[in-house]
Amino acid sequence: MSAIGGMQTAGGGPAAAAAAAGAAHGAPGGPPPAPAATAATTAMAASEALSARFGLAGRKALVTGGSRGIGRAIAEALCAAGARVYIVARRGPETGEAVEEMRARGFDVQGSAADLSDREECAALMEKVKAAFDGELHILVANAGVNAQAPTLSYGEGDYRRIVGLNQESTYVLCQLAHPLLAAGARGAGAGAGSSDSGAGGGGSSGSARSACIVFISSVAGGPLAGRSGSLYAMSKAAINQLAKSLACEWARDGIRVNSVAPWVTLTEMGKQNLTNPALLEGLLARTPMGRLAEPEDVAGVAAFLCSPAAAYVTGQTLAVDGGYSVAGYW
Repeated sequence: MSAIGGMQTAGGGPAAAAAAAGAAHGAPGGPPPAPAATAATTAMAASEALSARFGLAGRKALVTGGSRGIGRAIAEALCAAGARVYIVARRGPETGEAVEEMRARGFDVQGSAADLSDREECAALMEKVKAAFDGELHILVANAGVNAQAPTLSYGEGDYRRIVGLNQESTYVLCQLAHPLLAAGARGAGAGAGSSDSGAGGGGSSGSARSACIVFISSVAGGPLAGRSGSLYAMSKAAINQLAKSLACEWARDGIRVNSVAPWVTLTEMGKQNLTNPALLEGLLARTPMGRLAEPEDVAGVAAFLCSPAAAYVTGQTLAVDGGYSVAGYW
């Protein structure tokens, strides 16, 4: 036997060696090489795997405060990932405009107006969502809220009712009302500890990956750090962070995950109005290691991740989106 380029050939000289070499490279006279995956096929397979892991095709989502700012960015992110989205906001015309603008981009979105600080309007909203989504819901993003920075002694009874009523109470009420729809959505997706496709320990990847989920849009004001004003706002956000932990434990058996996203100062339309003081802006940037404030899309990306199958084993957590603000020391 002789060797050519590290390849062993048998019987006979240059002609046989050349034939063998040609066959190895698919030349005439030898068998054709095994078909290889093309770059396009590989890319398509990778894209499908990515969509299965991070996509939201077929999922049904409710986003409160979804007509502008962080809520609008989240609604668009969920739509872009394939979800059907229902948005709600206080102002009817603004909500209608947001729906039409998103539909113009090809998104599957519906919406209506409601005052979520009113329990009856919350209940009416959930009836609309139930009808729109055939009795099931996979995602609830509780984003609607209000902020009013003031010293504690300056707050009145009306401030308490307004801030705590929308930020905290409406979130709690919506979770109660949405639970049957979320549980139905989880069952329809095969989620939950008791599903037949669960793996060892009662948490199979197929079922848990298709669980329903709730995402609260909280704030770094809810802890662990505190500020010199805005105690009502901070208290209301700390409350929903704890609610996320409680519901995560209580509703896991129903196939429902619950998490909070805690942004730092975000450059929404409202946020920009509060940053007209150059000294204030300079101070905020100085305390943020990444040297910039958040954009709505920064928050939306994290919220969309928490709604995706990629976050199937994440529940009861508060994820800060703050450019390092909450972990920065003194140096």
